[in-house]
Amino acid sequence: MGRMESDCRIPMLCLRPRVLALHALFWGLVSLRVFGAALLSEEKTTVARPVTTPCWQMEEFVVAVECSRCDAFQSKSWAACTQTGYVERINCTKSNKDEYKSCRSTLMEEHLFWKFEGAMLGLTILFALVVVARQRSLDRLASEKVRRQIESI
Repeated sequence: MGRMESDCRIPMLCLRPRVLALHALFWGLVSLRVFGAALLSEEKTTVARPVTTPCWQMEEFVVAVECSRCDAFQSKSWAACTQTGYVERINCTKSNKDEYKSCRSTLMEEHLFWKFEGAMLGLTILFALVVVARQRSLDRLASEKVRRQIESI
Protein backbone atom coordinates (compact mmCIF):
# COMPACT_ATOMS: atom_id res chain seq x y z
CA MET A 1 0.00 0.00 0.00
CA GLY A 2 1.11 3.57 -0.65
CA ARG A 3 1.75 5.96 2.16
CA MET A 4 -1.18 7.86 3.61
CA GLU A 5 -1.53 11.45 2.43
CA SER A 6 -3.08 14.16 4.54
CA ASP A 7 -6.05 16.12 3.26
CA CYS A 8 -5.03 19.07 5.47
CA ARG A 9 -4.27 22.16 3.39
CA ILE A 10 -2.81 24.13 6.34
CA PRO A 11 0.77 23.15 7.09
CA MET A 12 1.39 22.19 10.70
CA LEU A 13 4.17 24.75 10.81
CA CYS A 14 1.53 27.51 10.98
CA LEU A 15 0.00 26.00 14.12
CA ARG A 16 3.17 26.05 16.23
CA PRO A 17 2.96 28.29 19.33
CA ARG A 18 5.91 30.46 18.27
CA VAL A 19 4.35 31.20 14.87
CA LEU A 20 0.96 31.87 16.46
CA ALA A 21 2.58 34.24 18.97
CA LEU A 22 4.37 36.10 16.17
CA HIS A 23 1.11 36.43 14.23
CA ALA A 24 -0.67 37.74 17.34
CA LEU A 25 2.14 40.22 17.99
CA PHE A 26 2.16 41.41 14.36
CA TRP A 27 -1.61 41.93 14.16
CA GLY A 28 -1.62 43.50 17.61
CA LEU A 29 0.95 46.07 16.48
CA VAL A 30 -0.95 46.71 13.25
CA SER A 31 -4.24 47.27 15.09
CA LEU A 32 -2.51 49.45 17.70
CA ARG A 33 -1.05 51.57 14.92
CA VAL A 34 -4.42 51.92 13.16
CA PHE A 35 -6.41 52.70 16.30
CA GLY A 36 -3.66 54.92 17.64
CA ALA A 37 -3.70 56.95 14.42
CA ALA A 38 -7.49 57.22 14.66
CA LEU A 39 -7.27 58.45 18.27
CA LEU A 40 -4.58 60.98 17.38
CA SER A 41 -6.63 62.33 14.49
CA GLU A 42 -9.66 62.69 16.79
CA GLU A 43 -7.58 64.71 19.24
CA LYS A 44 -6.40 66.99 16.45
CA THR A 45 -9.92 67.57 15.14
CA THR A 46 -11.26 68.56 18.56
CA VAL A 47 -8.60 71.28 18.87
CA ALA A 48 -9.35 72.77 15.42
CA ARG A 49 -11.22 76.04 15.24
CA PRO A 50 -14.92 75.89 14.39
CA VAL A 51 -15.68 76.29 10.69
CA THR A 52 -18.79 78.10 9.52
CA THR A 53 -21.26 75.84 7.73
CA PRO A 54 -21.59 76.65 4.03
CA CYS A 55 -24.96 78.09 3.03
CA TRP A 56 -25.61 75.28 0.52
CA GLN A 57 -25.76 72.76 3.39
CA MET A 58 -28.51 74.68 5.19
CA GLU A 59 -30.66 76.16 2.42
CA GLU A 60 -31.75 75.74 -1.18
CA PHE A 61 -29.30 76.78 -3.87
CA VAL A 62 -29.07 77.25 -7.62
CA VAL A 63 -26.02 76.26 -9.67
CA ALA A 64 -24.71 79.47 -11.29
CA VAL A 65 -21.71 77.96 -13.10
CA GLU A 66 -21.61 74.26 -13.99
CA CYS A 67 -18.95 71.89 -12.71
CA SER A 68 -15.52 72.68 -14.18
CA ARG A 69 -11.91 71.72 -13.53
CA CYS A 70 -9.93 73.89 -11.13
CA ASP A 71 -6.80 75.54 -12.46
CA ALA A 72 -3.45 75.34 -10.63
CA PHE A 73 -4.04 78.51 -8.58
CA GLN A 74 -7.57 77.48 -7.56
CA SER A 75 -6.40 74.00 -6.57
CA LYS A 76 -3.94 75.48 -4.09
CA SER A 77 -6.01 78.35 -2.75
CA TRP A 78 -9.66 77.17 -2.69
CA ALA A 79 -10.70 74.54 -0.17
CA ALA A 80 -13.52 73.39 -2.48
CA CYS A 81 -10.99 72.39 -5.16
CA THR A 82 -8.91 70.12 -2.94
CA GLN A 83 -11.53 67.33 -2.67
CA THR A 84 -12.18 66.42 -6.32
CA GLY A 85 -10.31 68.96 -8.43
CA TYR A 86 -13.64 70.23 -9.80
CA VAL A 87 -15.76 73.11 -8.55
CA GLU A 88 -19.10 74.77 -9.32
CA ARG A 89 -20.35 78.21 -8.33
CA ILE A 90 -23.67 78.18 -6.57
CA ASN A 91 -26.06 80.87 -5.37
CA CYS A 92 -27.90 80.27 -2.10
CA THR A 93 -31.50 81.45 -2.48
CA LYS A 94 -32.30 82.75 1.04
CA SER A 95 -29.01 84.49 1.86
CA ASN A 96 -28.27 85.33 -1.81
CA LYS A 97 -24.61 84.41 -1.29
CA ASP A 98 -22.32 83.09 -4.04
CA GLU A 99 -20.15 80.19 -2.89
CA TYR A 100 -18.01 77.52 -4.48
CA LYS A 101 -18.85 73.87 -3.95
CA SER A 102 -16.82 70.79 -4.81
CA CYS A 103 -18.45 68.61 -7.46
CA ARG A 104 -17.84 65.44 -9.47
CA SER A 105 -17.46 65.89 -13.19
CA THR A 106 -19.17 63.45 -15.57
CA LEU A 107 -15.90 63.20 -17.52
CA MET A 108 -14.04 62.26 -14.33
CA GLU A 109 -16.75 59.74 -13.39
CA GLU A 110 -16.58 58.15 -16.84
CA HIS A 111 -12.79 57.93 -16.63
CA LEU A 112 -12.98 56.29 -13.19
CA PHE A 113 -15.64 53.88 -14.46
CA TRP A 114 -13.49 52.68 -17.37
CA LYS A 115 -10.46 52.34 -15.09
CA PHE A 116 -12.57 50.19 -12.77
CA GLU A 117 -13.88 48.11 -15.69
CA GLY A 118 -10.34 47.57 -16.99
CA ALA A 119 -9.12 46.53 -13.55
CA MET A 120 -12.01 44.08 -13.16
CA LEU A 121 -11.38 42.61 -16.64
CA GLY A 122 -7.69 42.23 -15.82
CA LEU A 123 -8.49 40.51 -12.51
CA THR A 124 -10.99 38.23 -14.24
CA ILE A 125 -8.38 37.12 -16.76
CA LEU A 126 -5.73 36.71 -14.06
CA PHE A 127 -7.92 34.56 -11.82
CA ALA A 128 -9.20 32.52 -14.77
CA LEU A 129 -5.58 31.69 -15.58
CA VAL A 130 -4.93 30.84 -11.93
CA VAL A 131 -7.95 28.50 -11.90
CA VAL A 132 -6.81 26.77 -15.10
CA ALA A 133 -3.27 26.35 -13.76
CA ARG A 134 -4.55 25.03 -10.43
CA GLN A 135 -6.90 22.59 -12.16
CA ARG A 136 -4.08 21.29 -14.34
CA SER A 137 -1.89 20.86 -11.27
CA LEU A 138 -4.63 18.97 -9.43
CA ASP A 139 -5.28 16.79 -12.49
CA ARG A 140 -1.56 15.94 -12.66
CA LEU A 141 -1.53 15.02 -8.97
CA ALA A 142 -4.64 12.85 -9.35
CA SER A 143 -3.28 11.01 -12.38
CA GLU A 144 0.05 10.48 -10.59
CA LYS A 145 -1.79 9.07 -7.58
CA VAL A 146 -3.80 6.70 -9.82
CA ARG A 147 -0.59 5.64 -11.62
CA ARG A 148 1.08 4.86 -8.27
CA GLN A 149 -1.96 2.86 -7.14
CA ILE A 150 -1.94 0.86 -10.38
CA GLU A 151 1.80 0.20 -10.09
CA SER A 152 1.39 -1.06 -6.51
CA ILE A 153 -1.10 -3.75 -7.61
